[in-house]
Amino acid sequence: MIKYILKRLLQSLLTLFIIATVVFFLMRLMPEEGYFGEKYDKMDPEQIEAELTAMGLRDPIPVQLWRFYGSLLRLDFGKSITVRPKVAIAKIISQKAPYSIRFGLCSVAISLLVGIPMGTVMALFKKKIPDKLGNMYIIFIHAVPAAVYYLFIQLYVTDILHLPILYNERDPVSQWLPMISMSLGGTASYAMWTRRYVVDQMNRDYVKFARAKGVSEGGITFGHMLRNALVPMAQNLPATILLTISGSIYIESLYSIPGMGNLLLSAISRQDNPLVQALVLIYSSLGIFGLLLGDLLMVLCDPRIKLVREKEDR
Repeated sequence: MIKYILKRLLQSLLTLFIIATVVFFLMRLMPEEGYFGEKYDKMDPEQIEAELTAMGLRDPIPVQLWRFYGSLLRLDFGKSITVRPKVAIAKIISQKAPYSIRFGLCSVAISLLVGIPMGTVMALFKKKIPDKLGNMYIIFIHAVPAAVYYLFIQLYVTDILHLPILYNERDPVSQWLPMISMSLGGTASYAMWTRRYVVDQMNRDYVKFARAKGVSEGGITFGHMLRNALVPMAQNLPATILLTISGSIYIESLYSIPGMGNLLLSAISRQDNPLVQALVLIYSSLGIFGLLLGDLLMVLCDPRIKLVREKEDR
């Protein structure tokens, strides 16, 4: 177990190192305007060159890269240029992250609480009305662009239910629709995979044996089939949670939620190169960390899974 964790941790760190290096070189290809903001048009070439030299952007690439790695180890992402001029990026993110965390965790909780029971009911009533209705919902969510039903919910559901159309920190009710909207895709995915895994478990020998012993259908469904069906889903759960926490870019923009997703849009539109670089690295780190947690959670859910083979790694 420890050997596997160390191996996966090293792989994750190597992946993150490669991503950071790629981001570094891609950002060096971005327009120079992103390092100056609105004052760029008022500067002459000599001033621009002097500023870039002062920032260290005219140093040899190996020197810049070494300095970049050192800043990352200190969690120093630099300062914003256009979004919030001269404010430390770490401070900006610390102010935005709580919004994304709150909305992300709540939307994942809704997805789990609705999606897993929904998939279980679909499996138990396979090819019947509940299953057909569930499949219609899943097909709709995966076939229709999310922006379409997000906008429909905001424009019409808010009017029908008399709910606020934009997020207001002082009004808890204004949080309902953004959270529900963010959970729709996750609900469809959890329902689809739960149905698939439960159906796969229905004809297993241990289910037939449990029925022969007189175990109730509820005990078989929840104590055996659903429990085993959730094991493969556990691998993707941490990554789903972490990526959802990082914020739905469209939802946060649509409802004017001051989270990290909305921050990324602002940074890109206003060409704030250091802020874009920091957010891309944070999103990448969350994804990598989520995959690592998924592997470990899968083993905790089912101790029978072996992380290493005898005399040979997996």
